[in-house]
Amino acid sequence: MEKQINWGMIGCGDVTEKKSAPSFNKIDHSSLAGVTSRSKEKAVDYAKRHGVPRVFNTAEELIGDDNINAVYIATPPSSHAEYAIQAMMAGKPVYVEKPMAATYEDCVRMNEVSRDCNVPLFVAYYRRSMDYFLKVRELLSQHVIGKPILCRSSLHVQAREEDYQADDLPWRVVPEISGGGYFHDMGCHGLDILLYLFGELKSAAGYAGNLGGLYKAEDTVIASIEFESGLLYNGSWCFAASEGSECDEIELIGVQGSLKFSCFGFTPILVINSEGRTEYPVKAPVHVQYPMIKAIVEELRGQGRSPSHGKSAARVNWLMERILGR
Repeated sequence: MEKQINWGMIGCGDVTEKKSAPSFNKIDHSSLAGVTSRSKEKAVDYAKRHGVPRVFNTAEELIGDDNINAVYIATPPSSHAEYAIQAMMAGKPVYVEKPMAATYEDCVRMNEVSRDCNVPLFVAYYRRSMDYFLKVRELLSQHVIGKPILCRSSLHVQAREEDYQADDLPWRVVPEISGGGYFHDMGCHGLDILLYLFGELKSAAGYAGNLGGLYKAEDTVIASIEFESGLLYNGSWCFAASEGSECDEIELIGVQGSLKFSCFGFTPILVINSEGRTEYPVKAPVHVQYPMIKAIVEELRGQGRSPSHGKSAARVNWLMERILGR
């Protein structure tokens, strides 16, 4: 058990600016002690702006430093397994961005090393720790809609400006780097929440296509899932939707009512049942990963347990590959 968690961060992209990295220094017994990036200039700039005391030349140098006793991996998915395995083999707990890796096969390898080295592996499915989604879970545990029997979700967004830059596409739509398209990058969050709320799967299937034609990764996906509880689910994701057709909604139908919430928008949670229509507004934290990172620090110090580990996160990759027919 560590008394002080000194984090080393590999990668300093957009996700670290506000969502994650500031949290490391705002949690008791935790600090962001060092950073590295493929671009030394970018890492130096990041460290200067965020008050990080040390910049490392390489990931290997950061992992090998005696002062670093936990590693946060914020690189694209194609390098998650490589860096996570290096860190765990050095005896250092790992917190890796989502999706856990580019492929389910890589997730399996990571979990095997975590098990064999007896080193914790955490994954940034941080919605599991956020008050908004914990409120959904609480309402379901209170049976406000009775037994859930049907779930549907829709995430439809317009193509981003950078998606039209054929010669300089964002890495998120380059399968060799991301593992897929925006379904891997964003759809994984919604799937993980479903697994968190409803547990084990019985079967899953889906279809995917590139209908916008802006890049080679899939941009439109539909899925059908049956949970062991009997709950049936259907979902759709479209990342080339028209203006005005955007949608971010998850709806649960129960035998005594319905419950609606969003994955990204944090719209008020809506319950409709025999007692009427009730809204539950719950704000997202300033740093959305703060609750998850706090839970990880507490687990590393023997004072709690994180809700997201390599084992649960690997199931998301397995599910995405099953939906995509891989």
